[in-house]
Amino acid sequence: MQEMEIMDIFIKTRAYLQGHFKLSSGLHSGAYLQCALVLQDPIIAARLCKSLAEKFRVDKPDIVVGPAMGGIVLAYELARALGARAIFTERDSEGKMSLRRGFRIFPDNKVLIAEDVLTTGGSVKEVIALLDREDVVPVGVASLIDRSSEKIDFSGIKQESLMKINVPTFQGDACPFCQEGIPVDKPGSKK
Repeated sequence: MQEMEIMDIFIKTRAYLQGHFKLSSGLHSGAYLQCALVLQDPIIAARLCKSLAEKFRVDKPDIVVGPAMGGIVLAYELARALGARAIFTERDSEGKMSLRRGFRIFPDNKVLIAEDVLTTGGSVKEVIALLDREDVVPVGVASLIDRSSEKIDFSGIKQESLMKINVPTFQGDACPFCQEGIPVDKPGSKK
């Protein structure tokens, strides 16, 4: 799929939002990509994930793991496209990323991490740390959108996205929208 086609999907599904947003990373931005609005359509989700899965077919993952919430549907559809198992991580009562609900990963598993949008890579890094505790080195990181301002260092782990988008982000104290007094919207999944 071409990036223009992907952006067109985000615009048509009203998943590309403009305004003043506080992202899950804590950064502020004038645009927000609400992947849940895109992934709510199973036909679109399958099409996007089939295209993204092709970037990892050679790696032959047998598990696709996504951090809750944004990575759950993506992990499921990528796993379907790759013939793999889909699981997700979530925060425990102490706020630490963990495997729950009986999900297990073993050192011989080939694990692909799936995230909807990369900004700072914080959630993915938490999943990598979790996998490291299980003696698992992931085969890659897959995302629909990479909106990071700089290349994120995932310790040499392969990283592929369907689309790279440049949308400036700001620390709260340097945010021009805050300085103009524009109300902030926080649509992300972190509290």
